[in-house]
Amino acid sequence: MKVSRLFAGLVLGFGLTAAAMAQTTMKINISVAQNSHQGVAIDTFAKEVEKRTNGRYKIQTFYNGSIGGERESIEAVQLGTQELTFTSSGPIPNFVPETRILDVPFLFRDKAHARAVLDGPIGQDLLTKFDSKGMKALAWAENGFRHMTNSKRAVNSPDDLKGLKMRTMENPVHVAAYKGFGIITTPMAFPEVFTALQQGTVDGQENPLPVIMSAKFDQVQKYLTLTGHVYSPCIFLMNKGMYDKLSDADKKAFLESAKVAAAANRARVDEDDAKGVAELRAKGMQVVETVDKAKFVSTLTPVYADFEKQFGKANLDTIRNYK
Repeated sequence: MKVSRLFAGLVLGFGLTAAAMAQTTMKINISVAQNSHQGVAIDTFAKEVEKRTNGRYKIQTFYNGSIGGERESIEAVQLGTQELTFTSSGPIPNFVPETRILDVPFLFRDKAHARAVLDGPIGQDLLTKFDSKGMKALAWAENGFRHMTNSKRAVNSPDDLKGLKMRTMENPVHVAAYKGFGIITTPMAFPEVFTALQQGTVDGQENPLPVIMSAKFDQVQKYLTLTGHVYSPCIFLMNKGMYDKLSDADKKAFLESAKVAAAANRARVDEDDAKGVAELRAKGMQVVETVDKAKFVSTLTPVYADFEKQFGKANLDTIRNYK
């Protein structure tokens, strides 16, 4: 009896060890807080992958830039020193130039338009451009429409932006556009932004409401203007070599998990957008809700001429008119 119990114990122990050995752990990270639209994205992704692969893959989640900012994380995924990352489109054009077109200001009418473009043939074709750069793009998700904050003055028109020193993403399209407004641009990785605003190294920054809220920028910024000047996607990226090694069933599990996570992420963006202004006002921010967007667009006329040369007017119009 004792021997058989011992044997059963050994078998059980060996089985558990084998199961533990069979589990593959991968890392995914974001630059913002866990309690955010991006946190919802990676938490949902991790849960879905584990469920769809019966626990054979465990996704470890990291927040607040704790293992690197967006650009470093994309480089790590490209090199294979990190398996996955979830990033805004900010630094993406430095790796996949074809995606630059998405960052053109006032290109998208609203979130429904932007989501339709990304989920349709244009966005799906852009996902394939990552393959040759050592990355598998699993799905587009969302950061949201970007708005301007600063500590100096209320921004009611493009003229109010002149001379403001603003942190921008490390993105050539953004930098060119903001210079067109007369902004003194300071490209900077996201984890450094709060301190830079606190110390007055920069006067302001621009980000979607979900980011402004989760980063607690209301503590270091007084003025918010809902410019909605750029739509900012997010994206799930995986090292291409690691993705290629997955079985067909596991590839499908990762892709489907990213889609489910993107839907949860977009739902959180909608929720944050709906309550954001009231919450930020309650925390002391002065909010300009309505601006004359036509004035902002006309101020960028010279910059748009350059964008048309870069991207082709027909390509820009295809996105603008997509239904």
